[in-house]
Amino acid sequence: MELWDAYNSNLEKIEGLTLVRGEEEKIPAGVYHLVCEILVRHVDGTYLLMKRDPTKTLYPNMWEATAGGSALKGESALEGAMRELREETGIVAESLEKLDWSLGKTCIHCRFLCVTDCAKDSIKLQEGETCDYRWVTAQELFAMTEDELVGWQMKKFVGGE
Repeated sequence: MELWDAYNSNLEKIEGLTLVRGEEEKIPAGVYHLVCEILVRHVDGTYLLMKRDPTKTLYPNMWEATAGGSALKGESALEGAMRELREETGIVAESLEKLDWSLGKTCIHCRFLCVTDCAKDSIKLQEGETCDYRWVTAQELFAMTEDELVGWQMKKFVGGE
């Protein structure tokens, strides 16, 4: 059972309230959990795309412009982002740049940028989560449509836009 901390719309933790993965329909209005999304840019200027596993309920077999997932109970957004990045890609980041955050229906999307010099062939896939990866140029990323790419909103952070 995956447990999450509860937050209000100002990104302030609500003490004494714990949320449970799979029970999002029970989350009261005005209460949210953290979802961390990490855009990965190599020092050579290319971006990492991960292909979602075909068994995923949402967006199976689609490319994703971010690694990420929910922050666990007791984790900050940064801690959750660093853990998710490590689990989904094998990249161990020394630091991440916070880009922005926005409210979803039951979650707060916290977006980060990881700039890495990792070996491009060292990416690790997470069983049940990802099934492939590739590095693309900013131009290739911008050419992808919402039908091909989950996390398309991250394009606004590519190339300083």
